[in-house]
Amino acid sequence: MRTELHPAVTTAALRFPSCYAALTAAHEGADHITQSDAHAVAKGKPGPEGRRACVGHVIEYTAVQAGALLLVDRGLGLRLNWRYAALGLALSAGTHYLADRSGGRWSEDPETQETTVMVRMANKMGKGNWLRRDPQAGYRYDQAWHKVWIALAAGVAAAGGER
Repeated sequence: MRTELHPAVTTAALRFPSCYAALTAAHEGADHITQSDAHAVAKGKPGPEGRRACVGHVIEYTAVQAGALLLVDRGLGLRLNWRYAALGLALSAGTHYLADRSGGRWSEDPETQETTVMVRMANKMGKGNWLRRDPQAGYRYDQAWHKVWIALAAGVAAAGGER
């Protein structure tokens, strides 16, 4: 006897890995290939210069992710609901901005320096010594943060049902 799964569950379950793969690949490309050196250097600076650079990077980053979702949607016939996809992209963009404002500042000590929300949060979670000791720690923390939120963003994008 053959049992049919509910179509919406099956479709969302199949859309999620496609959305996750597209958003993750786009993340790698947008963060490491297409990001300008000017944005990479300035996005963590305090004040308006850093905010402008970070916003510029996040706009480009989100455009790359949106393009990847569009290509996967069309190529695989996912039939994404673009309201949910836009919500997933907004989640990815907002959390990306939050982390990237800490670029170049991960080793700051919130006890002695005014720093970012993410650096303060990481220190409260007991990551301060690691961030100050290991030159790669900030990058690793940043990338782990991004990938957790990309997974959640993919879930949102995939969950919307057919358009």
